[in-house]
Amino acid sequence: MAIATINPATGELVKSFEALTDAQLEKKIQLATETFQSYKKVPHAKRAEMLVRAAEILEKEKEEFGRIMTLEMGKPFRAAVEEAAKCAVGCRYYAEHGAHFLADEEVKTAATKSFIRYQPLGVVLAVMPWNFPFWQVFRFAAPAMMAGNMGLLKHASNVPQSALLIEDILLRAGFPQGAFQTLLIGSDKVAGIIADPRIAAATLTGSEGAGIQVAVAASKQVKKVVLELGGSDPFIVMPSANLKEVVAAAVKARVQNNGQSCIAAKRFIVDQRIAEEFEKLFVEKMEALKIGDPFEESTELGPLATADGVTTLDADVQKTIKAGAKLLTGGKPLKRPGNFYAPTVLSNIPDGSPAACDELFGPVASLFRAKDINDAIRIANATPFGLGASAWTTDKNEQEQFINGLDAGMVFINRMVFSDPRVPFGGTKRSGIGRELGVYGIREFTNIKTVWNQ
Repeated sequence: MAIATINPATGELVKSFEALTDAQLEKKIQLATETFQSYKKVPHAKRAEMLVRAAEILEKEKEEFGRIMTLEMGKPFRAAVEEAAKCAVGCRYYAEHGAHFLADEEVKTAATKSFIRYQPLGVVLAVMPWNFPFWQVFRFAAPAMMAGNMGLLKHASNVPQSALLIEDILLRAGFPQGAFQTLLIGSDKVAGIIADPRIAAATLTGSEGAGIQVAVAASKQVKKVVLELGGSDPFIVMPSANLKEVVAAAVKARVQNNGQSCIAAKRFIVDQRIAEEFEKLFVEKMEALKIGDPFEESTELGPLATADGVTTLDADVQKTIKAGAKLLTGGKPLKRPGNFYAPTVLSNIPDGSPAACDELFGPVASLFRAKDINDAIRIANATPFGLGASAWTTDKNEQEQFINGLDAGMVFINRMVFSDPRVPFGGTKRSGIGRELGVYGIREFTNIKTVWNQ
């Protein structure tokens, strides 16, 4: 795939970039290796100061950063500006709490003194996707660099300007040359970088297939990985919920980021007693969405990031319909310039079809009817993924059943799933390995060292 900015709203090639040569790549890896030797000795307080400066840059220039994100992958401009601001929140969070999270932990033993010390691993390769071109990177970089690690970013090939901007932000914030570098390379270089003995660990957010490739490459070298591989998140609605409020949240949960989010609700599981009314209201709201130029303030749904994304999404929809699903609205690419797909709702989803258990990346919702809460949990868990889950009920007993019964790394009650620097982010089953964010995220790329002083 070419390394280039292609406007997804028009299909226009904006700017292309040359991939790094092997010699250039070698220099960057060596620079990171050398920089680590001094940076790992930098006090936590100094690292925190640099993160605060990065936050200040993100806040001051969020409109420009948002413009580049929208230009490269098509998210609504206001959402892109909010993404830049969220990155500032993440930087400030780890600047404020990182030293505490990394402080020695005393453990009472028979020793005179015994404790746990958290020390950085070294150079970490981050393979990141295009759907949240800033946030996905900063939620790795802020904790990892606060912990003392180096970052090498292999970003998605369709967001090169975003990738270069992130490196520039961190340099301007005062991080030393080599502490965080963007690698403009193809995915064919990833396995070789992981195999390099100077690379300590790797992290990837992306498809299951890409995650498996990174995991295999890392396992051959016995290296740590953190993987976030998406999901087919359930959104469960019980009779006690306020239906109109829930429908509004359901549509937002499905079409956030133009439907291209790993934690977007994808399967809507509704108690049969309210299913017909939910379906009617949901379809109406999906059909009423304003589709158009992501830079227009009134736009609610912009284009998919790539033309291939439209082709893949439509193929999954057509396979599901051919398998027996009922198309309630949409179900086709829009006849206009750019990568637009009609808001789509499917019901009567057959087991084994793409819409039943796979991750459909775009504005396509799958509706299911549940006999009762046990059936709703069964349907929710009938997927190889387990990232997030959202359940809507005012019944305290039902809430507890969902919390305990849903196979997901994150369960949100009466709220759509979202990421927050204060709590860990990640999944179970085939949704990944490890956690980002929170206290667990900053410790993922550390040597958890036991010290026993007799």
